[in-house]
Amino acid sequence: MVTLAHLRAYRRFFVVAYHFLPLLLSYARDRRRFLLFGGPRRVDSRTRIERAETLLESLLTLGPTFIKLGQLLSTRPDVLPPEYVDVLSQLQDEVPPAPWPEARAVLEDELGPIEEEFDAFDTEAISGASLGQVYTAEVDGEEVAVKVRRPNIEELVNADLRVIRWSLPVLLRFLGQARAFSLENLADEFDRVIRQEMDYQREAEMLAEIRANFAGDEDVAIPAVLDSHSGARVLTMEYIRGTKINDVDELDAMGLDRHELAVTLQRAYLQMLLEDGVFHADPHPGNLAVREDGTIVFYDFGMSGRVDEFVQEKIVDFYIAVANQDIDAILDALIEMGTLSPEADRATMGKVMELAIEDARGEDIETYRVQQIVGQVEDTIYEFPLRLPSNLALVLRVATVVEGVCVTLDPDFDFIAVATDYLTEQGYREESIRQFAEETSDQVRRSVQSSIRVAPKLERALDRIDRDDFYVRADVEDGNDVFETLAKRLVYGMLLASGAFSTAFLYALTTVEAAAVAGLFSVGIAALLYRNFRGRRGTRVTPQFTRHEMRQRRGGE
Repeated sequence: MVTLAHLRAYRRFFVVAYHFLPLLLSYARDRRRFLLFGGPRRVDSRTRIERAETLLESLLTLGPTFIKLGQLLSTRPDVLPPEYVDVLSQLQDEVPPAPWPEARAVLEDELGPIEEEFDAFDTEAISGASLGQVYTAEVDGEEVAVKVRRPNIEELVNADLRVIRWSLPVLLRFLGQARAFSLENLADEFDRVIRQEMDYQREAEMLAEIRANFAGDEDVAIPAVLDSHSGARVLTMEYIRGTKINDVDELDAMGLDRHELAVTLQRAYLQMLLEDGVFHADPHPGNLAVREDGTIVFYDFGMSGRVDEFVQEKIVDFYIAVANQDIDAILDALIEMGTLSPEADRATMGKVMELAIEDARGEDIETYRVQQIVGQVEDTIYEFPLRLPSNLALVLRVATVVEGVCVTLDPDFDFIAVATDYLTEQGYREESIRQFAEETSDQVRRSVQSSIRVAPKLERALDRIDRDDFYVRADVEDGNDVFETLAKRLVYGMLLASGAFSTAFLYALTTVEAAAVAGLFSVGIAALLYRNFRGRRGTRVTPQFTRHEMRQRRGGE
Protein backbone atom coordinates (compact mmCIF):
# COMPACT_ATOMS: atom_id res chain seq x y z
CA MET A 1 0.00 0.00 0.00
CA VAL A 2 1.42 3.39 -1.04
CA THR A 3 1.21 5.86 1.85
CA LEU A 4 1.52 9.65 1.88
CA ALA A 5 5.04 9.25 3.27
CA HIS A 6 6.01 7.06 0.30
CA LEU A 7 4.54 9.58 -2.15
CA ARG A 8 6.62 12.33 -0.52
CA ALA A 9 9.70 10.11 -0.79
CA TYR A 10 9.01 9.40 -4.50
CA ARG A 11 8.71 13.11 -5.21
CA ARG A 12 11.92 13.86 -3.31
CA PHE A 13 13.68 11.08 -5.21
CA PHE A 14 13.04 12.82 -8.54
CA VAL A 15 14.07 16.20 -7.10
CA VAL A 16 17.32 14.73 -5.77
CA ALA A 17 17.97 12.88 -9.03
CA TYR A 18 17.52 16.13 -10.97
CA HIS A 19 20.28 17.78 -8.91
CA PHE A 20 22.71 14.85 -8.80
CA LEU A 21 22.27 13.27 -12.24
CA PRO A 22 24.79 15.58 -14.03
CA LEU A 23 27.45 14.74 -11.44
CA LEU A 24 26.72 11.02 -11.70
CA LEU A 25 27.05 11.15 -15.50
CA SER A 26 30.41 12.90 -15.09
CA TYR A 27 31.59 10.17 -12.72
CA ALA A 28 30.36 7.49 -15.13
CA ARG A 29 32.32 9.08 -17.98
CA ASP A 30 35.39 9.16 -15.76
CA ARG A 31 35.30 5.36 -15.74
CA ARG A 32 34.23 4.95 -19.39
CA ARG A 33 34.65 7.97 -21.59
CA PHE A 34 31.55 7.14 -23.70
CA LEU A 35 29.50 5.63 -20.82
CA LEU A 36 29.31 2.10 -22.27
CA PHE A 37 32.79 1.86 -23.73
CA GLY A 38 36.08 3.69 -23.88
CA GLY A 39 38.95 4.12 -21.47
CA PRO A 40 38.94 6.08 -18.21
CA ARG A 41 39.36 9.87 -18.16
CA ARG A 42 42.02 11.63 -16.12
CA VAL A 43 40.44 14.03 -13.60
CA ASP A 44 42.67 16.80 -12.29
CA SER A 45 42.36 18.63 -8.97
CA ARG A 46 40.72 21.72 -10.48
CA THR A 47 37.93 19.62 -12.00
CA ARG A 48 37.34 17.92 -8.67
CA ILE A 49 37.08 21.29 -6.94
CA GLU A 50 34.53 22.51 -9.51
CA ARG A 51 32.46 19.36 -9.04
CA ALA A 52 32.70 19.68 -5.26
CA GLU A 53 31.38 23.25 -5.47
CA THR A 54 28.50 22.04 -7.65
CA LEU A 55 27.76 19.33 -5.08
CA LEU A 56 27.83 21.95 -2.32
CA GLU A 57 25.25 24.09 -4.12
CA SER A 58 23.01 21.05 -4.65
CA LEU A 59 23.20 20.11 -0.98
CA LEU A 60 22.25 23.64 0.06
CA THR A 61 19.33 23.66 -2.38
CA LEU A 62 17.98 20.31 -1.22
CA GLY A 63 17.64 21.52 2.35
CA PRO A 64 18.23 20.44 5.96
CA THR A 65 18.85 16.70 5.58
CA PHE A 66 21.36 17.12 2.78
CA ILE A 67 23.14 19.97 4.57
CA LYS A 68 23.71 17.56 7.44
CA LEU A 69 24.79 14.88 4.97
CA GLY A 70 27.35 17.29 3.51
CA GLN A 71 28.71 18.03 6.97
CA LEU A 72 29.07 14.32 7.66
CA LEU A 73 30.72 13.71 4.27
CA SER A 74 33.31 16.38 5.14
CA THR A 75 34.47 14.08 7.97
CA ARG A 76 34.88 11.03 5.71
CA PRO A 77 38.06 11.21 3.60
CA ASP A 78 37.70 7.48 2.96
CA VAL A 79 34.59 8.20 0.86
CA LEU A 80 35.47 11.46 -0.95
CA PRO A 81 38.67 12.86 -2.51
CA PRO A 82 40.47 15.55 -0.48
CA GLU A 83 39.19 18.36 -2.73
CA TYR A 84 35.60 17.45 -1.87
CA VAL A 85 36.42 17.21 1.84
CA ASP A 86 37.98 20.70 1.76
CA VAL A 87 34.99 22.28 -0.01
CA LEU A 88 32.33 20.55 2.10
CA SER A 89 34.14 21.44 5.33
CA GLN A 90 33.10 25.05 4.59
CA LEU A 91 29.43 24.03 4.83
CA GLN A 92 27.80 25.94 7.68
CA ASP A 93 24.54 24.79 9.20
CA GLU A 94 22.83 28.18 8.97
CA VAL A 95 19.24 28.21 7.74
CA PRO A 96 16.60 30.95 8.18
CA PRO A 97 14.35 30.04 11.13
CA ALA A 98 10.85 28.73 10.55
CA PRO A 99 7.95 31.18 11.06
CA TRP A 100 7.18 31.81 14.72
CA PRO A 101 3.58 30.49 14.64
CA GLU A 102 4.83 27.08 13.45
CA ALA A 103 7.61 26.99 16.05
CA ARG A 104 5.15 28.06 18.76
CA ALA A 105 2.93 25.09 17.92
CA VAL A 106 5.84 22.70 18.51
CA LEU A 107 6.84 24.46 21.73
CA GLU A 108 3.35 24.45 23.24
CA ASP A 109 2.71 20.87 22.16
CA GLU A 110 5.74 19.84 24.24
CA LEU A 111 5.48 22.17 27.26
CA GLY A 112 2.07 23.81 27.30
CA PRO A 113 1.04 27.49 26.95
CA ILE A 114 4.08 29.77 26.70
CA GLU A 115 2.56 32.41 29.00
CA GLU A 116 2.28 29.83 31.80
CA GLU A 117 5.72 28.27 31.39
CA PHE A 118 7.90 31.35 30.81
CA ASP A 119 8.06 34.76 32.48
CA ALA A 120 9.02 36.30 29.13
CA PHE A 121 9.71 34.99 25.65
CA ASP A 122 11.41 36.72 22.70
CA THR A 123 9.79 35.43 19.51
CA GLU A 124 12.75 36.50 17.35
CA ALA A 125 15.11 33.52 16.96
CA ILE A 126 18.74 34.29 17.78
CA SER A 127 19.93 31.47 15.48
CA GLY A 128 18.52 29.09 12.92
CA ALA A 129 19.86 25.71 11.82
CA SER A 130 18.70 22.89 9.59
CA LEU A 131 17.06 20.89 12.37
CA GLY A 132 16.14 23.55 14.93
CA GLN A 133 16.20 27.18 16.05
CA VAL A 134 17.02 28.97 19.30
CA TYR A 135 15.09 31.64 21.20
CA THR A 136 15.77 33.53 24.44
CA ALA A 137 13.34 33.62 27.33
CA GLU A 138 13.12 34.03 31.12
CA VAL A 139 12.28 31.43 33.75
CA ASP A 140 12.13 32.47 37.44
CA GLY A 141 13.99 35.65 36.59
CA GLU A 142 16.88 33.81 34.89
CA GLU A 143 17.67 34.19 31.19
CA VAL A 144 17.46 30.90 29.29
CA ALA A 145 17.97 29.68 25.73
CA VAL A 146 15.17 27.60 24.23
CA LYS A 147 16.03 25.26 21.37
CA VAL A 148 12.99 24.17 19.34
CA ARG A 149 12.99 21.45 16.70
CA ARG A 150 12.09 22.76 13.25
CA PRO A 151 8.38 22.13 12.53
CA ASN A 152 7.56 19.07 10.42
CA ILE A 153 11.25 18.26 10.05
CA GLU A 154 10.64 14.60 10.93
CA GLU A 155 8.60 13.95 7.78
CA LEU A 156 11.17 15.62 5.54
CA VAL A 157 14.09 13.75 7.15
CA ASN A 158 12.29 10.40 6.89
CA ALA A 159 11.53 11.02 3.20
CA ASP A 160 15.14 12.04 2.51
CA LEU A 161 16.51 9.02 4.33
CA ARG A 162 14.36 6.78 2.11
CA VAL A 163 15.71 8.59 -0.95
CA ILE A 164 19.29 8.03 0.23
CA ARG A 165 18.58 4.32 0.75
CA TRP A 166 17.01 4.02 -2.71
CA SER A 167 19.94 5.87 -4.28
CA LEU A 168 22.64 3.71 -2.70
CA PRO A 169 22.55 0.87 -5.28
CA VAL A 170 23.05 3.44 -8.07
CA LEU A 171 25.93 5.18 -6.30
CA LEU A 172 27.68 1.91 -5.48
CA ARG A 173 28.05 1.18 -9.21
CA PHE A 174 30.46 4.10 -9.47
CA LEU A 175 32.71 2.99 -6.61
CA GLY A 176 35.26 0.30 -5.88
CA GLN A 177 34.59 -2.41 -3.31
CA ALA A 178 36.39 -0.78 -0.37
CA ARG A 179 34.83 2.65 -0.93
CA ALA A 180 31.41 1.09 -1.52
CA PHE A 181 31.75 -0.57 1.89
CA SER A 182 32.56 2.83 3.43
CA LEU A 183 29.58 4.46 1.71
CA GLU A 184 27.17 1.81 2.99
CA ASN A 185 28.52 2.31 6.50
CA LEU A 186 28.19 6.06 6.03
CA ALA A 187 24.49 5.68 5.15
CA ASP A 188 23.90 3.70 8.35
CA GLU A 189 25.89 6.24 10.36
CA PHE A 190 24.02 9.20 8.86
CA ASP A 191 20.65 7.64 9.68
CA ARG A 192 21.78 7.22 13.29
CA VAL A 193 23.45 10.64 13.64
CA ILE A 194 20.60 12.74 12.24
CA ARG A 195 18.03 10.96 14.40
CA GLN A 196 20.23 11.53 17.44
CA GLU A 197 20.50 15.24 16.63
CA MET A 198 16.71 15.49 16.47
CA ASP A 199 16.43 13.84 19.89
CA TYR A 200 16.80 16.70 22.36
CA GLN A 201 16.51 14.35 25.33
CA ARG A 202 19.72 12.67 24.23
CA GLU A 203 21.39 16.06 23.75
CA ALA A 204 20.34 17.06 27.28
CA GLU A 205 21.91 13.88 28.68
CA MET A 206 25.18 14.41 26.78
CA LEU A 207 25.29 18.07 27.80
CA ALA A 208 24.75 17.20 31.46
CA GLU A 209 27.45 14.51 31.37
CA ILE A 210 30.04 16.79 29.77
CA ARG A 211 29.11 19.61 32.15
CA ALA A 212 29.67 17.29 35.11
CA ASN A 213 33.11 16.36 33.75
CA PHE A 214 34.13 20.03 33.84
CA ALA A 215 32.64 20.79 37.25
CA GLY A 216 35.07 22.99 39.14
CA ASP A 217 36.96 24.08 36.00
CA GLU A 218 36.76 27.87 36.05
CA ASP A 219 38.09 28.17 32.49
CA VAL A 220 35.18 26.31 30.87
CA ALA A 221 31.46 27.12 31.02
CA ILE A 222 28.75 24.70 29.87
CA PRO A 223 25.05 25.62 30.21
CA ALA A 224 22.86 23.79 32.71
CA VAL A 225 19.72 22.06 31.42
CA LEU A 226 16.27 22.97 32.75
CA ASP A 227 14.63 19.53 32.74
CA SER A 228 11.25 21.02 33.71
CA HIS A 229 11.15 22.97 30.45
CA SER A 230 12.65 20.36 28.12
CA GLY A 231 11.36 17.42 26.10
CA ALA A 232 12.00 15.37 22.96
CA ARG A 233 11.53 18.43 20.71
CA VAL A 234 12.39 21.30 23.08
CA LEU A 235 15.59 21.87 25.06
CA THR A 236 15.76 24.73 27.56
CA MET A 237 19.10 25.57 29.11
CA GLU A 238 20.94 28.31 30.91
CA TYR A 239 21.84 31.15 28.53
CA ILE A 240 25.46 32.21 28.92
CA ARG A 241 26.36 35.28 26.91
CA GLY A 242 29.77 35.70 25.36
CA THR A 243 31.81 37.05 22.47
CA LYS A 244 32.23 34.81 19.43
CA ILE A 245 35.59 33.11 19.76
CA ASN A 246 36.85 34.17 16.31
CA ASP A 247 36.07 37.89 16.90
CA VAL A 248 39.72 38.64 17.64
CA ASP A 249 39.29 42.44 17.56
CA GLU A 250 36.67 42.30 20.31
CA LEU A 251 38.77 39.84 22.31
CA ASP A 252 41.73 42.22 22.09
CA ALA A 253 39.52 45.11 23.18
CA MET A 254 38.52 43.02 26.24
CA GLY A 255 42.22 42.66 27.09
CA LEU A 256 42.25 38.87 26.88
CA ASP A 257 45.34 36.76 26.12
CA ARG A 258 44.38 34.95 22.90
CA HIS A 259 47.21 32.43 23.27
CA GLU A 260 45.90 31.37 26.68
CA LEU A 261 42.40 31.06 25.22
CA ALA A 262 43.76 28.72 22.53
CA VAL A 263 45.57 26.64 25.16
CA THR A 264 42.40 26.42 27.28
CA LEU A 265 40.33 25.29 24.29
CA GLN A 266 42.87 22.68 23.22
CA ARG A 267 43.25 21.26 26.72
CA ALA A 268 39.46 21.08 27.12
CA TYR A 269 39.18 18.91 24.01
CA LEU A 270 42.13 16.77 25.04
CA GLN A 271 40.36 16.11 28.34
CA MET A 272 37.11 15.22 26.55
CA LEU A 273 38.82 12.86 24.11
CA LEU A 274 41.51 11.27 26.26
CA GLU A 275 40.06 11.36 29.78
CA ASP A 276 36.27 11.59 29.71
CA GLY A 277 35.48 9.59 26.57
CA VAL A 278 32.57 11.88 25.62
CA PHE A 279 33.07 15.02 23.56
CA HIS A 280 31.41 18.04 21.97
CA ALA A 281 31.79 17.28 18.26
CA ASP A 282 30.85 20.55 16.56
CA PRO A 283 33.51 23.09 17.58
CA HIS A 284 33.06 25.66 14.82
CA PRO A 285 33.28 29.34 15.97
CA GLY A 286 29.49 29.72 16.11
CA ASN A 287 29.37 27.18 18.95
CA LEU A 288 32.19 28.70 21.00
CA ALA A 289 32.17 32.01 22.89
CA VAL A 290 34.35 33.82 25.42
CA ARG A 291 33.21 35.67 28.54
CA GLU A 292 34.85 38.82 29.89
CA ASP A 293 36.91 36.83 32.40
CA GLY A 294 38.32 34.57 29.66
CA THR A 295 36.01 31.62 30.31
CA ILE A 296 35.23 29.63 27.14
CA VAL A 297 31.55 28.82 26.63
CA PHE A 298 30.39 25.75 24.66
CA TYR A 299 27.05 25.75 22.83
CA ASP A 300 25.01 23.16 20.89
CA PHE A 301 25.69 19.57 21.95
CA GLY A 302 23.43 18.02 19.30
CA MET A 303 26.51 16.65 17.56
CA SER A 304 28.49 14.82 20.21
CA GLY A 305 30.27 11.51 20.36
CA ARG A 306 31.97 8.91 22.49
CA VAL A 307 35.32 7.12 22.29
CA ASP A 308 36.03 3.87 24.07
CA GLU A 309 39.14 3.17 26.15
CA PHE A 310 40.92 1.30 23.37
CA VAL A 311 40.56 4.21 20.92
CA GLN A 312 41.63 6.63 23.65
CA GLU A 313 44.82 4.64 24.18
CA LYS A 314 45.55 4.60 20.45
CA ILE A 315 44.95 8.36 20.14
CA VAL A 316 47.47 8.86 22.95
CA ASP A 317 49.94 6.61 21.11
CA PHE A 318 49.38 8.60 17.91
CA TYR A 319 49.99 11.98 19.61
CA ILE A 320 53.12 10.70 21.37
CA ALA A 321 54.45 9.26 18.10
CA VAL A 322 53.84 12.56 16.27
CA ALA A 323 55.56 14.50 19.05
CA ASN A 324 58.53 12.10 18.87
CA GLN A 325 58.54 12.10 15.02
CA ASP A 326 58.46 8.31 15.17
CA ILE A 327 57.13 7.24 11.75
CA ASP A 328 56.85 3.54 12.61
CA ALA A 329 54.94 4.31 15.80
CA ILE A 330 52.56 6.61 13.87
CA LEU A 331 51.83 3.82 11.38
CA ASP A 332 51.40 1.26 14.18
CA ALA A 333 48.88 3.52 15.92
CA LEU A 334 46.91 4.06 12.71
CA ILE A 335 46.83 0.30 12.01
CA GLU A 336 45.66 -0.54 15.52
CA MET A 337 42.92 2.12 15.32
CA GLY A 338 41.67 0.56 12.09
CA THR A 339 42.48 3.61 9.95
CA LEU A 340 45.29 1.95 8.04
CA SER A 341 45.15 -1.57 6.62
CA PRO A 342 47.83 -3.92 7.98
CA GLU A 343 48.48 -4.91 4.35
CA ALA A 344 49.28 -1.32 3.29
CA ASP A 345 52.76 -0.61 1.96
CA ARG A 346 54.53 0.74 5.06
CA ALA A 347 57.39 2.16 3.03
CA THR A 348 55.00 4.22 0.92
CA MET A 349 52.96 5.32 3.91
CA GLY A 350 56.15 6.21 5.72
CA LYS A 351 57.15 8.48 2.84
CA VAL A 352 53.77 10.23 3.05
CA MET A 353 54.25 10.88 6.76
CA GLU A 354 57.87 11.97 6.26
CA LEU A 355 56.80 14.44 3.57
CA ALA A 356 54.14 15.86 5.85
CA ILE A 357 56.71 16.36 8.61
CA GLU A 358 59.53 17.62 6.38
CA ASP A 359 57.30 20.17 4.62
CA ALA A 360 56.36 21.60 8.01
CA ARG A 361 59.95 22.14 9.13
CA GLY A 362 60.05 25.81 8.21
CA GLU A 363 60.01 26.67 11.91
CA ASP A 364 61.26 24.83 14.95
CA ILE A 365 61.30 21.06 14.42
CA GLU A 366 58.45 20.52 16.92
CA THR A 367 56.12 23.32 15.79
CA TYR A 368 54.55 21.53 12.82
CA ARG A 369 50.81 21.37 12.62
CA VAL A 370 48.90 18.20 13.42
CA GLN A 371 46.45 19.38 10.75
CA GLN A 372 49.13 18.79 8.12
CA ILE A 373 49.74 15.28 9.47
CA VAL A 374 46.03 14.46 9.63
CA GLY A 375 45.50 16.06 6.21
CA GLN A 376 48.02 13.76 4.56
CA VAL A 377 46.56 10.72 6.35
CA GLU A 378 43.09 11.73 5.06
CA ASP A 379 44.39 12.16 1.50
CA THR A 380 46.11 8.78 1.64
CA ILE A 381 42.97 7.14 3.00
CA TYR A 382 41.15 8.09 -0.19
CA GLU A 383 44.00 7.19 -2.56
CA PHE A 384 44.54 3.63 -1.32
CA PRO A 385 41.51 3.52 -0.32
CA LEU A 386 41.03 2.47 3.29
CA ARG A 387 38.17 2.22 5.76
CA LEU A 388 37.71 4.79 8.48
CA PRO A 389 35.79 4.03 11.70
CA SER A 390 32.95 6.54 12.05
CA ASN A 391 33.82 7.77 15.55
CA LEU A 392 37.46 8.11 14.61
CA ALA A 393 36.53 10.17 11.54
CA LEU A 394 34.69 12.54 13.87
CA VAL A 395 37.71 12.70 16.19
CA LEU A 396 40.05 13.52 13.30
CA ARG A 397 37.75 16.27 12.05
CA VAL A 398 37.30 17.70 15.56
CA ALA A 399 41.09 17.83 15.96
CA THR A 400 41.56 19.81 12.76
CA VAL A 401 38.62 22.18 13.36
CA VAL A 402 39.76 22.91 16.91
CA GLU A 403 43.26 23.62 15.72
CA GLY A 404 41.86 25.97 13.07
CA VAL A 405 40.09 27.94 15.80
CA CYS A 406 43.27 27.96 17.90
CA VAL A 407 45.34 29.27 14.98
CA THR A 408 42.75 32.02 14.46
CA LEU A 409 43.30 33.04 18.06
CA ASP A 410 47.10 32.70 17.86
CA PRO A 411 48.76 32.32 14.42
CA ASP A 412 51.85 30.85 16.13
CA PHE A 413 49.90 28.33 18.17
CA ASP A 414 51.72 25.00 18.53
CA PHE A 415 49.22 22.17 18.89
CA ILE A 416 51.89 19.51 19.41
CA ALA A 417 53.59 21.43 22.22
CA VAL A 418 50.30 21.86 24.10
CA ALA A 419 49.34 18.23 23.54
CA THR A 420 52.81 17.06 24.64
CA ASP A 421 52.62 19.15 27.82
CA TYR A 422 49.17 17.75 28.56
CA LEU A 423 50.27 14.16 27.98
CA THR A 424 53.31 14.70 30.19
CA GLU A 425 51.25 16.26 33.00
CA GLN A 426 48.80 13.37 32.89
CA GLY A 427 51.63 10.82 32.97
CA TYR A 428 50.99 9.36 29.52
CA ARG A 429 54.55 9.87 28.23
CA GLU A 430 56.08 8.29 31.33
CA GLU A 431 53.70 5.36 30.93
CA SER A 432 54.74 5.05 27.29
CA ILE A 433 58.43 5.01 28.28
CA ARG A 434 57.73 2.37 30.95
CA GLN A 435 55.88 0.17 28.46
CA PHE A 436 58.71 0.59 25.97
CA ALA A 437 61.25 -0.47 28.61
CA GLU A 438 59.16 -3.54 29.50
CA GLU A 439 58.74 -4.51 25.85
CA THR A 440 62.46 -4.04 25.23
CA SER A 441 63.41 -6.25 28.20
CA ASP A 442 60.98 -8.93 26.94
CA GLN A 443 62.57 -8.77 23.49
CA VAL A 444 66.06 -9.07 24.98
CA ARG A 445 64.95 -12.06 27.06
CA ARG A 446 63.39 -13.76 24.01
CA SER A 447 66.51 -12.99 21.94
CA VAL A 448 68.76 -14.64 24.54
CA GLN A 449 66.50 -17.69 24.65
CA SER A 450 66.50 -17.89 20.85
CA SER A 451 70.29 -17.61 20.66
CA ILE A 452 70.59 -20.56 23.03
CA ARG A 453 68.29 -22.67 20.82
CA VAL A 454 70.01 -21.67 17.55
CA ALA A 455 73.30 -23.58 18.07
CA PRO A 456 71.80 -27.14 18.27
CA LYS A 457 69.48 -26.43 15.31
CA LEU A 458 72.37 -25.07 13.25
CA GLU A 459 74.46 -28.14 14.04
CA ARG A 460 71.66 -30.49 12.95
CA ALA A 461 71.22 -28.55 9.68
CA LEU A 462 74.95 -28.74 8.94
CA ASP A 463 74.90 -32.50 9.59
CA ARG A 464 72.05 -32.94 7.06
CA ILE A 465 73.94 -30.88 4.47
CA ASP A 466 77.02 -33.04 5.04
CA ARG A 467 74.89 -36.18 4.39
CA ASP A 468 73.34 -34.65 1.24
CA ASP A 469 69.99 -34.91 3.01
CA PHE A 470 69.03 -31.21 3.00
CA TYR A 471 66.10 -29.91 0.96
CA VAL A 472 64.61 -26.42 0.58
CA ARG A 473 60.95 -25.86 -0.33
CA ALA A 474 59.86 -22.35 -1.29
CA ASP A 475 56.24 -21.23 -1.68
CA VAL A 476 55.78 -18.03 -3.65
CA GLU A 477 52.75 -15.91 -2.75
CA ASP A 478 51.26 -14.11 -5.73
CA GLY A 479 48.34 -12.15 -4.35
CA ASN A 480 48.37 -9.73 -7.29
CA ASP A 481 48.51 -12.51 -9.95
CA VAL A 482 51.84 -11.26 -11.30
CA PHE A 483 52.84 -14.68 -12.68
CA GLU A 484 49.47 -15.11 -14.36
CA THR A 485 49.85 -11.70 -15.99
CA LEU A 486 53.38 -12.47 -17.18
CA ALA A 487 52.23 -15.82 -18.58
CA LYS A 488 49.39 -14.18 -20.50
CA ARG A 489 51.73 -11.58 -21.95
CA LEU A 490 54.21 -14.28 -22.97
CA VAL A 491 51.51 -16.34 -24.71
CA TYR A 492 49.99 -13.27 -26.40
CA GLY A 493 53.45 -12.20 -27.55
CA MET A 494 54.20 -15.61 -29.05
CA LEU A 495 50.80 -15.72 -30.78
CA LEU A 496 51.28 -12.17 -32.12
CA ALA A 497 54.72 -13.03 -33.48
CA SER A 498 53.46 -16.19 -35.18
CA GLY A 499 50.40 -14.34 -36.49
CA ALA A 500 52.51 -11.55 -37.96
CA PHE A 501 54.83 -14.11 -39.59
CA SER A 502 51.85 -16.08 -40.96
CA THR A 503 50.26 -12.92 -42.37
CA ALA A 504 53.45 -11.96 -44.18
CA PHE A 505 54.00 -15.52 -45.43
CA LEU A 506 50.42 -15.94 -46.73
CA TYR A 507 50.41 -12.51 -48.34
CA ALA A 508 53.63 -13.32 -50.22
CA LEU A 509 52.82 -16.87 -51.33
CA THR A 510 49.02 -17.31 -51.29
CA THR A 511 45.83 -15.27 -51.64
CA VAL A 512 45.06 -11.92 -50.07
CA GLU A 513 41.96 -13.38 -48.36
CA ALA A 514 44.05 -15.92 -46.43
CA ALA A 515 46.49 -13.20 -45.43
CA ALA A 516 43.55 -11.03 -44.29
CA VAL A 517 42.25 -13.77 -42.00
CA ALA A 518 45.70 -14.16 -40.43
CA GLY A 519 45.96 -10.38 -40.17
CA LEU A 520 42.65 -10.09 -38.32
CA PHE A 521 43.81 -12.81 -35.94
CA SER A 522 47.02 -10.85 -35.32
CA VAL A 523 45.10 -7.61 -34.72
CA GLY A 524 42.87 -9.37 -32.16
CA ILE A 525 45.88 -10.75 -30.33
CA ALA A 526 47.54 -7.32 -30.42
CA ALA A 527 44.40 -5.76 -28.88
CA LEU A 528 44.40 -8.33 -26.07
CA LEU A 529 48.08 -7.70 -25.41
CA TYR A 530 47.54 -3.93 -25.36
CA ARG A 531 44.62 -4.28 -22.96
CA ASN A 532 46.69 -6.48 -20.68
CA PHE A 533 49.39 -3.82 -20.46
CA ARG A 534 46.87 -0.98 -20.04
CA GLY A 535 44.68 -2.64 -17.42
CA ARG A 536 45.28 -1.60 -13.81
CA ARG A 537 45.76 -4.57 -11.57
CA GLY A 538 46.03 -4.64 -7.83
CA THR A 539 46.49 -1.54 -5.71
CA ARG A 540 48.64 1.38 -6.60
CA VAL A 541 51.39 1.66 -4.03
CA THR A 542 52.75 5.03 -5.07
CA PRO A 543 50.34 7.76 -3.96
CA GLN A 544 50.22 11.09 -5.78
CA PHE A 545 51.93 13.02 -3.01
CA THR A 546 55.14 14.39 -4.39
CA ARG A 547 56.46 17.41 -2.53
CA HIS A 548 55.62 19.58 -5.55
CA GLU A 549 51.97 18.44 -5.61
CA MET A 550 51.58 18.94 -1.88
CA ARG A 551 52.79 22.52 -2.22
CA GLN A 552 50.47 23.09 -5.16
CA ARG A 553 47.54 21.93 -3.01
CA ARG A 554 48.44 24.25 -0.19
CA GLY A 555 49.04 27.09 -2.62
CA GLY A 556 45.51 26.69 -3.95
CA GLU A 557 43.87 26.95 -0.54
